[in-house]
Amino acid sequence: RCAGRVEVLHEHQWGTICDDSWDLRDAQVVCRQLGCGTAISSPGQAHFGQGQDPIWLDEVECTGLELSLSQCSHSSWGQHNCNHEEDAGVVCSGCTPPRKGAWEALCQLNPSHTSAAGTNPLQLRLQGSSGPCVGLVEVFYNSSWQRVCSIGWSLLEAEVVCRQLGCG
Repeated sequence: RCAGRVEVLHEHQWGTICDDSWDLRDAQVVCRQLGCGTAISSPGQAHFGQGQDPIWLDEVECTGLELSLSQCSHSSWGQHNCNHEEDAGVVCSGCTPPRKGAWEALCQLNPSHTSAAGTNPLQLRLQGSSGPCVGLVEVFYNSSWQRVCSIGWSLLEAEVVCRQLGCG
């Protein structure tokens, strides 16, 4: 429900969005509108498969603060220079982010990170600092808190952690 090809309803018909100018800010608005937490990524190039219906939107430009995609600028409905190989997608955190200043986030980063039963989301916290928004990233796994390895860590992952913790 919180990851896949983005489709919009226009004139009683579902259609896709072209990935031209599609970015994390646009995905953030979609995730918010769907009640799916924060945007983790904004894959294009039909990452989730090619749609079959019309391509309704192109050149979508959001600031990331809009409450719905309809508040973002875009080309006219049905006007595009794309094909379905350029369908836009989103990957959202999967739940509403916690209140600002929370020490732990209970939002799910990725469905594959849940327990075997699939019911316990990944818990996240920052440790080793005097403030709630600075510290070492830890996850609760196998009944204990474990530090997250920095190999492959970038500002993209840090942004997800900050958003989940309500730290901006």
